[in-house]
Amino acid sequence: MKKPSKSIIVRILKITGITFGSIILLMFLMPILFPGKIAEEVKAFANKKLNGELNFKEANLSFFNHFPSLTLTLTDFSLKGSSPYQNETLISANDVSFGINLKSLIFDSKVTIDQIYVSEALINVKVNAKGEANYNVYIAEEETNKKEAESETSLRLDRIAIEDSHLVYDDKSTKILIDAKGFNYIGNGDLDKAVFDIYTEAKIADFDFAYDGEQYLKDKKVKADLITKINTNSLAFVFQQNNLKINKLPVEFNGKFDFLSNGYDMDFNIKSEDSKLNDFFTALPPAYVTWLDKTKVKGSTDLLFTLKGKYIASKNQKPDVAFNMKIRDGLIEYKDAPFPVSNIFLNFDTKLPSLDTEQLRVNIDSIFFNVDKDYVKAIIKSEGLSKPNISARINSKIDLAQMDKAFGLENMDLRGVLNLDIKSNGVYDKKNGKIPVTDGKINFKNGYVKTDYYPNPIQNINVVATIFDQKGSLDDLKITITPASFEFEGKPIFVNAKLQNFENINYDIKAKGELDLGKIYQVFSQKGLDVKGYVNADVSFKGSQDDAMNGRYAKLQNKGTLMLKNIKTTSEYLPKPFVIKEGTFKFNQDKMNFNDFIAAYGQSDFKMNGYLQNVIDFVLTDKAILKGNFQLHSDYINVDEFMAQTTTVADTIENTEANATPAGVVVIPSNFDLQFNATADKINFDGLAIDKLKGNMKISKGQLELKQSGFDLIGANVKMDLVYGSQSTEKAFFDFKILAKEFDIKRAYNEVKMFKEMASAAESAEGIVSLDYKVAGILDANMQPIYPSLTGNGVLSVKKVKMKGFKMFGAVSQKTGKDAIKNPDVSQVDIKTKIKNNIINIERFKFKVAGFRPRIEGQTSFDGNLNIKMRLGLPPFGIIGIPIKVTGTQDNPKVKLGKQTEDLQETEYEGDVPQPISAEAKP
Repeated sequence: MKKPSKSIIVRILKITGITFGSIILLMFLMPILFPGKIAEEVKAFANKKLNGELNFKEANLSFFNHFPSLTLTLTDFSLKGSSPYQNETLISANDVSFGINLKSLIFDSKVTIDQIYVSEALINVKVNAKGEANYNVYIAEEETNKKEAESETSLRLDRIAIEDSHLVYDDKSTKILIDAKGFNYIGNGDLDKAVFDIYTEAKIADFDFAYDGEQYLKDKKVKADLITKINTNSLAFVFQQNNLKINKLPVEFNGKFDFLSNGYDMDFNIKSEDSKLNDFFTALPPAYVTWLDKTKVKGSTDLLFTLKGKYIASKNQKPDVAFNMKIRDGLIEYKDAPFPVSNIFLNFDTKLPSLDTEQLRVNIDSIFFNVDKDYVKAIIKSEGLSKPNISARINSKIDLAQMDKAFGLENMDLRGVLNLDIKSNGVYDKKNGKIPVTDGKINFKNGYVKTDYYPNPIQNINVVATIFDQKGSLDDLKITITPASFEFEGKPIFVNAKLQNFENINYDIKAKGELDLGKIYQVFSQKGLDVKGYVNADVSFKGSQDDAMNGRYAKLQNKGTLMLKNIKTTSEYLPKPFVIKEGTFKFNQDKMNFNDFIAAYGQSDFKMNGYLQNVIDFVLTDKAILKGNFQLHSDYINVDEFMAQTTTVADTIENTEANATPAGVVVIPSNFDLQFNATADKINFDGLAIDKLKGNMKISKGQLELKQSGFDLIGANVKMDLVYGSQSTEKAFFDFKILAKEFDIKRAYNEVKMFKEMASAAESAEGIVSLDYKVAGILDANMQPIYPSLTGNGVLSVKKVKMKGFKMFGAVSQKTGKDAIKNPDVSQVDIKTKIKNNIINIERFKFKVAGFRPRIEGQTSFDGNLNIKMRLGLPPFGIIGIPIKVTGTQDNPKVKLGKQTEDLQETEYEGDVPQPISAEAKP
């Protein structure tokens, strides 16, 4: 065969080299030839098609970023969301690249974006409680003629690629939170069609899923191969073939998702059939995965989760949710346990129609397992939540030590034999006195509990208890605990109790022993919590609720002594713990006497002697009123520390931890009827220093009343009556009367925050005034007055006051040319005012200054606006006067000659403003 000549080979190589060289040259020249056009077209497209603020550092056009595609790459890219999240970031990325269709660019002079690449991005999707989302940034294309359409930049995607990104989906309307780190996604399809299939590959390094604040998946690896049909006309998604793997658990996912104008229409099915029980545990939180490394798990499981229906927040329309789980032939054996947990069977089914907890149905058709010959078995069914209809049968004969070893319960050592035999059937409706018909027996022998948090166990735990109710009513309920005992730190505790008829409780309770609460709490220690205290009890209570309520104390047999020391208690009403430093309580019939009771709350201290009445009834029921009478003394009370605490969540992209800020009013419990003869050396309230408080305080029906009280404030003696109560945790009402004689106005401005806010013009005033005033209104969550809610009236008596620096008088002086008016000295003037609808109305008053006789009346608002009528009577007798009107603000008063003025605009408070102090009450 004749070999090709050398010249032909050289020619072929030259042609090939020129061709490749031309292509490479073209790849370099294209970004140079077209960058202006492409960048301008893309920017114009973004401005027209995106309803969100787009920013980037620089734009680069290249074939080599995503070879062989010609791509426009925007670095330091960010796009803000649509309303109502227009000020928050939707997407931020290290770079975002748009693939340009070369054919359209070269032959049609049209920029068509057919690929999108996103790298190292934060994709922050948000939906508020109304269903309004931040991702509606693409403005749908309106119908245009063909010529106009051809001249525009278009979006015809056939590939989307996301690399190493962080996706957050926070939907307040459905209460779903998804956090996916290490998110990698490739989507391919003919996306320029109205209806198309998209083929997806996705991998997630760390996947978290939470619903309604509860974490269901944490740090899971996810791999997905999906086929999704998308209808861009109706914005509907049909999930046709979707195979997922969560760690090792295979999951099938199909269904549909339609965007409605006011919500969503969903039909999801997520299932895993005949999967290995071992693989199921790999999909649980990391703690279980660590446990799984040391555990043999066998058996099969079926899982099914469905979500079906429309979610329309404005119509309160919600989908149905259901979950079903089955376990068959399960076995769990931790390390070298002598016996495994075997024969594990579970049929669990729950339904939540319309996401309505009142329709919640839970059906544990059966649960069963063995440990050697011991067993636990149960059937539990429930319908509803607030008034559940319950059917339950629970039986066990189990050696907890064997079960502990088989399950591998970490950080805890359990021992003892637990026998249960409980049958319960019926409705639990506490309000109407109904409970399920119940017959239950509990027998726990030789119990032992030890954790890694404390070196010594709670041991010798023995409990024999019965619960019996044949009629299904509270009045037939009987609970017997005979006996219950345990030993801790070498000290035994004994309790015997018989309770029956919970509509009118008959009780017989005996308790004796010593207990260090701090040490026993450490047995079950949790980070961030702390409980301390010491209890020594030797008490016995016997009687009935009816005898206690109706004063038949001779029939009661309540006696004994309870000594407390360093007990720390908490309440939903208070942000800080209340600490009982020491106190001896002696029980005598219905009374609990306090002897030398010493307590603290934050910086505040309290010393009390007195008694509580109706204690047993108060403890046993939630209807009883706790009565009491005390002598109370405090060296110091810091009222600010009693503010109720609310929590605000930092709603940031990174979903940072919640930051608690102290806010909220002081809430007075409604089931107290307590009287205090109180004295306090010092009190702090919002920077207000009060000394030598004396008064009678009453806490009753959710209100606090202070009568005939007196205290020293800024060097003056003050008498006051006060009623205070909360409307909620964020609003409270108050009504007080105050009589303060001859106090220093300069000290009042400097030291009394409310005086500074209500009389800001007194900043430079000097002298002595008296106040006789009453005012009522509403306080906000920061215990500050809501000014439009205030109503009141009274008299401010002026004695030898220098009105120095008042801008209003300065402006009048400048307008009239009378220097004596600029800083007048005022004495023996009574200024009467009324407060309503954010306005302070000033009645007419007169005074003399340097021969002039000013007369003033009018209005000022808490916002600082002025509407003052003034007549400047001229010497010698003021018969001739100059009419003046002062408007504007306290900081910028406007003075004009004349009489006609317009009343300031009132602001009415929308809400109740109670008037709890009777008209007869006087300071």
